[in-house]
Order: sequence, then structure tokens, then C-alpha cells
Amino acid sequence: KGVTKFHLRHFILRTNTSTKNLAEWSNNLQTLSENTRLGIPSLVTSNPRNHLTSAAAAGTNLANTSFTKWPTELGLAAMRDNDLVRKFAETARQEWTAVGLRKGYMYMADLSTEPRWQRTEGTFGEDPQLAADVIEQIVLGFQGDKLGNQSVAQTVKHFPGGGATQKGHDPHFSWGRFEVFPGNQLEQNLIPFKAAIKAGTSAIMPYYSVPKDTKYEEVAYAYNKGILRDLLREQLGYKGIINSDTGIIDQMPWGVEGISVEERYAKAMDAGVNMFAGNANPSLLLNAAKKGLIDSKYIDESVVLLLEEMFKLGIFENPYVDVQAAEKLVGNKDFAKLAETANRKSIVLLRNDNSSLPLKNSTKVYFESYAKKYGTDLSQPGDVFKGTNLNGLEFVATPEQADVILLWLKPVVKPLFESTSEPLKVSLSSCAVNVDYINKLTAKKPTVLVVNYTNPFVINEIYNDQTKNRFAAVLATFGTSNEALLDIISGKFNPTGKMPF
Repeated sequence: KGVTKFHLRHFILRTNTSTKNLAEWSNNLQTLSENTRLGIPSLVTSNPRNHLTSAAAAGTNLANTSFTKWPTELGLAAMRDNDLVRKFAETARQEWTAVGLRKGYMYMADLSTEPRWQRTEGTFGEDPQLAADVIEQIVLGFQGDKLGNQSVAQTVKHFPGGGATQKGHDPHFSWGRFEVFPGNQLEQNLIPFKAAIKAGTSAIMPYYSVPKDTKYEEVAYAYNKGILRDLLREQLGYKGIINSDTGIIDQMPWGVEGISVEERYAKAMDAGVNMFAGNANPSLLLNAAKKGLIDSKYIDESVVLLLEEMFKLGIFENPYVDVQAAEKLVGNKDFAKLAETANRKSIVLLRNDNSSLPLKNSTKVYFESYAKKYGTDLSQPGDVFKGTNLNGLEFVATPEQADVILLWLKPVVKPLFESTSEPLKVSLSSCAVNVDYINKLTAKKPTVLVVNYTNPFVINEIYNDQTKNRFAAVLATFGTSNEALLDIISGKFNPTGKMPF
């Protein structure tokens, strides 16, 4: 219906399925598209699919896919290794193109300057230059020096910086619609976007936010001519596609609630939007055009930009993929080996008093991975590692049997799409951690504490002046594997990562 009735050619795929299904579905879609009157192919977009995230959600990212599994975006930044970031993007690009995914709603150039924001894990941290360095390698790795028939076009988001949210609330919701830049910090937020533009990003996505206490109109960025045409196009020299975030017309029209849907389309196109996400039926956009609400030059501008991208990607010449080749390539051993290196390099050693790490051979270790879903029962312990001997360590079933407790704590903030207007918190007791249980556990034996950071958690409920002596060492992870962590603990791999915030 989308292809044949509504003449849609841009789709976002949020399904997690096998490599074979992805490739076959892509080919079927392209056959359907090719057999329409103009034969314009379809361009399929996805959110990130290559990360070991604990906060997967439709509309932000996918986890446990058939694709190679790398650290989260924060983990990529923690590596401080531009060459390996580039290799990540180049290998992920090959997996994406193999199944027919030719565009990404990614990556986030936002700075994580507000510690409570629920999308912090998808950023490259709070340092503008670090984020700029990483996003440059991401764009070049996925797209190449210019778009070609092996590229995955990038949609860098959320211009001009979605991390500057008021009190951490997200503009998917009315109570989080305001974005604030205290101390004139807007310029700092632009630094990673400048790097993405210099690297040639094919598209940029503005967020739903309304800028507060700036010189710009207090309407959402998709309607904000000063932000999109004056700042992004004129000042920063950006010439690519401006792609709205999903649902700006009828779900999150902050600042323009008082005008009709047709008038919203007109204002957004006048502001600079070239493509609308989330509205599968274009009838009201067509009505606005027929009524003369939209200047035809803006329609022409958008059509040219969207078709140019397709031509550069080579999908007019050949939009089809080889299903069997895709199955062999996606998640292959060479790609997995690179990802394993990244998973280890993303781990940060925060404290190692008295050189407690690496643990000596034959050390008896109780290894508990504590990960709970937000809002569920926290009374039970975490998962106990069932291995017996690995890397010279002996794993036991209870803390009492151990010489050392290895506790991998994986707190989670309140999920984005379960938000309310209540204050957001990053203390452990507010992030699905039973603090009383953790304190009793770590009092039993010397403990190596590992915290998986999706946000800059406040850990003083378990680590403070009274309790710190019970911790032999402290590490930070950003989405990684058991094997990677145990290689660090045992000394098989020397930790080199640095905190991204």
C-alpha cells in the first residue's frame, strides 16, 4: 500500500530478524518498487543494530541482532582509538549493505551534558572534541569519502544538540520539550555536527526540542527557520538532506500546536525540512501543496536532494542483494575478532589499589552479573557465572566459597518510552538496583566492582568513605561481553579505556 498507493520510497525497518529474512524482504520490496510506473527504488533505513546495549527500544536501537556485536556508542568513545572506530563503521557498513539497508538513522552527535537524559548511551559522551572525532570516523566509515554503491548514508542527529534537555526530560514528551544552553553552550553542542558536515554526512535530523532563552523562535527545531536555514544551511554550509524526526507533525508539534496540520507541513518546509518521518499517508501534505501553502521551490529542493542521494548510492542501477552472500558475511569471524578487540578496549580501569588486578592464577571467584529491568522485582540475586575454570581463575557458586567477589552491576534509568513528568534520577536505588542486597554482598569478601554505564550513575550508596575499603578494584564498562571483562580481570588484556564523561 505504501509503495503502490502512497508512492512512498523511504522506509525505516525496526524489525529484528535473521540475515536471510532481511535480505529476502529487501529484494521483494525492490521488485515491487521497480514494477511501478516510474520504477523508483526504495531506500531502507534503520536505527543502530551493532551494539551490546541494555537499553534497546523501538525507535532508538536494536540489540541481539545477527550483526557483529560491538560496545555501545559510549564504549566506542571510551576506546580513544579513531582507527578502530573507523574499522567498526567499515565492517558494519558491509553488513548493512549485504542485507539491503542503505541508510542509517544514526549516529547521535549530541553531547551528554545532562546526566539524567535517557538517551545518553547513544552519544559519544560529553566532550565536544571527542564526540567530533568519533562522529567523523563513523561518517567516513559508513559512507566513504563520498556516497557510492557500497555506502550506507548517515542521518546524524539531533541537531543542534539533543543532550541539552531541561532536567534530563526528553522532548518526545511535552514536559521535556525545552532545550537549554546555560552559559551560551550552544556553540559547544555544534562542534560534533560541524565534524559530521565536514565528513560529508548525507542527512541531518533536528530534534523535537524547543530552544529556550536563545535568540531563536521558541518552536521545535523542525519548524525553526533560524536553526535550519540560517544556522545549519547558511552559517555551517550544510547542503544535504534535512530529515525530520518521527512524528513531528501530529505527535510532537511543540510550539505550533495552534496551527493546522497542513500549516505545520508548510512551516516545516519553509524552515528547511526535506523529508517527514512517521507520516505514512501524504494526503495532508499534498493538500497543503495544492492549496499553495507550500512554495513549489521547496518541493523541488526536497525531491532533488532525495533522488540525488538514491542515484549516488547506486540503487537505481542495482538495488538487489545476494541472499547467500549476506548470510556468509554478516557476523563473520573476522568482523567478530575486531569487535572483540573493541569490547576489551572500551573497558576502563578506575581504581586498582595495591595492584589487586590482575587476579592471580587459581583465585576462587564468585562472579555475579546484576541486571534488573526497571520497575520489576529486585529481591533476587543476579546471574551467577557458571564457568568452572577460565583464564587461570576458578569460579565458584557462592560468595562464601570465594577469595574474591566479581560484581558486574548494570543499573538502568527509567526507560524512555515509560517516561512521566516526575524527576529523573541517576542514583543506584532509582536505577533498578537493590542497594541493601549489594551492600550485604560486598561486605562478605573483597570485591572487584564493575559498573556498566548507560548514564553517569551516582554510586555513593554502595561506594563511599565507609565502604570503599571493601573494594579491591573498580572498573567501568559500556556494553561488552563476559569474555572481554574476564580477559581484563585475569590480565590477559591490559585495560586502556578512558571515561567518556
